[in-house]
Amino acid sequence: MTVTYDGLTVEWLGYATVRLEGARVVYLDPGRYGVLTGEWEPDSPAAAGAHPSGRDYRPGDADLVCLSHVHHYDDGGLERVSGDGTTVLAFEGIDPRDSGRDLPRLSELPYDVREVSMEDDAVAADLPVWTVPAYNEPGGPHTTADGAPFHPEGLGCGFLVSFEGTTAFWPGDTDVLEGHAELDVDVFLPPIGGAFTMDRREAAALAERLDPELVVPIHYNTFEALETDSAAFAEDCRERGLEVALDEGGE
Repeated sequence: MTVTYDGLTVEWLGYATVRLEGARVVYLDPGRYGVLTGEWEPDSPAAAGAHPSGRDYRPGDADLVCLSHVHHYDDGGLERVSGDGTTVLAFEGIDPRDSGRDLPRLSELPYDVREVSMEDDAVAADLPVWTVPAYNEPGGPHTTADGAPFHPEGLGCGFLVSFEGTTAFWPGDTDVLEGHAELDVDVFLPPIGGAFTMDRREAAALAERLDPELVVPIHYNTFEALETDSAAFAEDCRERGLEVALDEGGE
């Protein structure tokens, strides 16, 4: 299933992976947990019907790939979506040593890799791109038992990408932060799984304040800790006067 708004095609491929196609093809955080290899399996029957089905996906059509933080850095997923002319825009704080996985350094990747900070602006693949901070508040609801944030400030960022005036916003793995509601957003791609990010209720409240033209939730039901009621999120958004699409496609 794909969703369209004003010439922009949005496809959630699983976990945090989104494909955006307008004047260019952009991927956000491609890969992890078998969502691009066909190996993804749901942890529960409820998740099976409310998450994109895992498939062997290797289009190699990316003009631009945006990487928000080390948890979403997957060199195998990156290779599946990238081609000879792909530009990678990666958060500068991505350090493979923080992953617990065998990952190459960004400088070792065979692509045009550019690093960005938490509050940056760039033109990449002829598209305007802006970054915003993404983190969990210390002592907040999305922390470890001792109150430490799963995503401390400085670990990652969110991305806004403009396609000929239509702006898509992926906030990254984050709480709702001061300043989010001030952004000018047409297509909002909130994480709604909770546990490590804003949950579905927090995301719906932020969506109301942003007032985008379209909401497409992502980053949920990939594994047990992210399981949530996406239909309830959609209903919550609609009651707030928002257009929402569930791009799930589970079998």
